Amino acid sequence: MAFKELANAATGLYTVNPMNARRLEFAPVALALALALISATSGSASSIFDVKQYGALGNGTHSDTVALQQAIDAAAAAGGGTVTFPPGRYLSGSLDLKSHVTLRLEENATLLGSPRRVDYRRVNFHGLVLADQQVDIGICGPGAIDGQGAALAADTERLWHQGDLADAKEGERPVLINFRACTNVLVRDVTLKDSACWVEDYRDCEHLAVEHVTVRSDVAYNNDGIDIDGCVHTVVRGCNIDSEDDAICLKSGDRPCDDVLVEHCRLRSSCNGLKFGTASHGGFKNIICRSLDIYDVYISAIALEIVDGGEMENVRVSDIKIKDSNNAIFLRLGHRNVHGEIGSFHGVTISNVTAQIPNRPADQFTKFPDYGKHNSRRTLMTAAIIGLPGHPVQDVTLQDISIVYGGIGNEPQPGQLTLDNLAKVPERTADYPEISSFGILPAWGFYCRHAEGIHFNNVILRVQNSDYRPALLCDDSRGIALDEFHVQSAGTEPVIVLNDIHGAAIRNSPAPAGATRFIETRGSTRDVVGP
Repeated sequence: MAFKELANAATGLYTVNPMNARRLEFAPVALALALALISATSGSASSIFDVKQYGALGNGTHSDTVALQQAIDAAAAAGGGTVTFPPGRYLSGSLDLKSHVTLRLEENATLLGSPRRVDYRRVNFHGLVLADQQVDIGICGPGAIDGQGAALAADTERLWHQGDLADAKEGERPVLINFRACTNVLVRDVTLKDSACWVEDYRDCEHLAVEHVTVRSDVAYNNDGIDIDGCVHTVVRGCNIDSEDDAICLKSGDRPCDDVLVEHCRLRSSCNGLKFGTASHGGFKNIICRSLDIYDVYISAIALEIVDGGEMENVRVSDIKIKDSNNAIFLRLGHRNVHGEIGSFHGVTISNVTAQIPNRPADQFTKFPDYGKHNSRRTLMTAAIIGLPGHPVQDVTLQDISIVYGGIGNEPQPGQLTLDNLAKVPERTADYPEISSFGILPAWGFYCRHAEGIHFNNVILRVQNSDYRPALLCDDSRGIALDEFHVQSAGTEPVIVLNDIHGAAIRNSPAPAGATRFIETRGSTRDVVGP
């Protein structure tokens, strides 16, 4: 399909505003291309190559690697086609997917990853289905890809212990799908389960569509549901992900993630639900994430991070329902790349979010295998916007947000950070970025530090039980605006604390019932207007 035809195929999905055509939500030509690709690819006729005609047995015990690769090679040699897997269990090591070839897994068909580490090759990672610089490729159908990740991870550990591998970390454990620098990619309808590492890794791809994919992977460390790394013109939609590690994770190595739409997905994770980072060298630009159902998340439901350089710009996250997460929102500008430049973080809007952050007991964190990773999980982690001294997180709007917290009690406990010495809150400048690393912060609703141009519009915060801390604490920040900031619970400390704030406007934001002190200014705070 020509460029114009692809763009026209998605006409009516979005409205174009010629006055602001560079912003994704107004001119998503790339999204139109990716969405049209889904329609065009799924409707295309092609030759059929049945893997059983090439000698595959599908009995789950005999290796079918050679037969499966022969079917793929035959389809590629014919100029393209669909390689079909009839019902059965096809045991295989690494397969090279080639241009103009789609793998179709029929109902009750499973591509079964070998449990032997020696059966895998690598592109970026060792993987079961590999593709490098290929065009017009896909994986589809109602069947499944099963990585047998527990056995494969154990075999990787065995090889490491006997000295055949340098380690058994994520660089050595195979993923299910690893596509690099591919164009026109469609992964649709399949179930992906039990990877030994990340489930899907798409790196530097263009016109990528991942649609209605189910992920069930909780048998090993680093079971990210989907990793989108340096991809452009990308759509992820209608996916249902239950993963040990981050559910949907955008990363950027040498180039940015640019022009990405994530929508209508259901996510759960023992780490983060929707995450940008940690790899952020190229940055994240022109991204829309919307209509997501995020539940039972052990760290942050939404985590947007720049810690390796790069730029966060023009990101819109909206229509998010969060239930039973330990934190709602974490925005972070850090400097993990200590010898490189500090990145920038600006132009982010998060809107129409409802979140329940309950105080769950530690014994509820038993869904995933425990390698010591989840022994000290904390609940009730404060939503936070945290930059660096002299390098603030900038231009963030939080609009139509409602968060209900469980509450940590009426008085401070040992180890909790308090208002007595805000300088004790750690910077964690070069650390791996997780909200849990900052400890129990001296606010229960939002904590903002090293930030500029932060707008809270129609934000509602409530504690179910009790919490002595302020609802909002802003430290070393400029240009804080609160409009219809509604706190429905008051503790013993001031409701809002402004420390070293230069410029704040508070409008239409009444004090909650029972508040002894509403707003307290500290340090060099000046130019506060309102309430």
